[in-house]
Amino acid sequence: MIAALAEGKSIIRNASSAGDPMSTQGCIEALGISVKRVGEVVEVLGKGLHGLSAPKGPLDAGNSGTTMRLMTGILSGQQFNSILTGDEFLNCRPMGRIIDPLTEMGAQITATDKRTAPLHIFAVEKLSPICYRLPLPSAQVKSAVLLAGLYAGGTTKVIEPVPSRDHTERMLGLKVSTGPKGRSVAIEGGMKIPAREFIVPGDVSAAAFWIVAACIVPNSELRIVNVGLNPTRRGVIDVLLSMGARITIENEREVSGEPMGDILACTSALHNVRLSGSIIPNIIDEIPILAVAAAVSRGTFEVREARDLRNKECDRIAAVANNLLQMGVDVEVYDDGFAFGGVPVLKGAQLDSYADHRIAMAFAIAALVAQGETTIKRSHFASISFPTFWEVLETVSR
Repeated sequence: MIAALAEGKSIIRNASSAGDPMSTQGCIEALGISVKRVGEVVEVLGKGLHGLSAPKGPLDAGNSGTTMRLMTGILSGQQFNSILTGDEFLNCRPMGRIIDPLTEMGAQITATDKRTAPLHIFAVEKLSPICYRLPLPSAQVKSAVLLAGLYAGGTTKVIEPVPSRDHTERMLGLKVSTGPKGRSVAIEGGMKIPAREFIVPGDVSAAAFWIVAACIVPNSELRIVNVGLNPTRRGVIDVLLSMGARITIENEREVSGEPMGDILACTSALHNVRLSGSIIPNIIDEIPILAVAAAVSRGTFEVREARDLRNKECDRIAAVANNLLQMGVDVEVYDDGFAFGGVPVLKGAQLDSYADHRIAMAFAIAALVAQGETTIKRSHFASISFPTFWEVLETVSR
């Protein structure tokens, strides 16, 4: 998205071909931007802030909430109408959290009665800058407002009481300050974005499955190279370390403004912890795989203040609880989380991915240490973020 708004040719290296980024690529191309992909190298010919053109039909974000929410921010400031839609699962997810601040900026957006997609975004001459305090930590909402701020006359500022993922402000080189009210990020309307080369670090959310696998499968050791170690993303590693995981970080360096390194993980004697508060936004996507690690660890594992898990690709609180129950773990479910004690051995079971890529992958790792056969329905949804997951699983298992 940023390369499309830049002026000139950008090169993106180590670009994933998973479902979500491919949905983004499809939207960008439908807006008149030339994209050439050869393997993991993508060339984007950006046309500047006002170089996008009206799409010939609805833009399809697929299953990607990031695509829909960030694209809405960009499209809110355009001088043409557009429609953003997604698959049946994305079209059930809440969009009011971006509609409210964008409308405050002068955007004209209509949604369903439940404030879900399809989103109809209407042409405007210019947006107005705002100072927006996030009611809940959300990098997607923050980024949507900041990207819309490119089309506002003046300075748009987002204040977040709890820091969330900061890739957008890093890539755009935005001014960040911290004060008594929280962390604030500011962007100037009309800011020119230079074309550049981006090197994408390996996704720590994807690496988390293999880190946990190495920690819970007996006699295991895995080295995962070139993993992104952004402080707002590495919460899953910090939580596992607090649980006693044998994890070593090697070859730390910074590439394209992002910290990166190699991770060595080994079989570990894990103990459970309680998770709540400021750590939750930075591990929200990794809670399912952390729950799998906790299921075979000593003590009680508890997650609270994580109600946003219910608004992901599926209700992840219910999905994690239901699958763990099938595997012999007695789970207590709350509105904003769950709690359970670890068991010595998980039972093989018939499980469901609930059409959620992270649930499919997390419980595939659980199956590695379960007694008996495990079947995961709708396992193909792993391809949304990790198209080679099953091949990699077979390789590391062997």
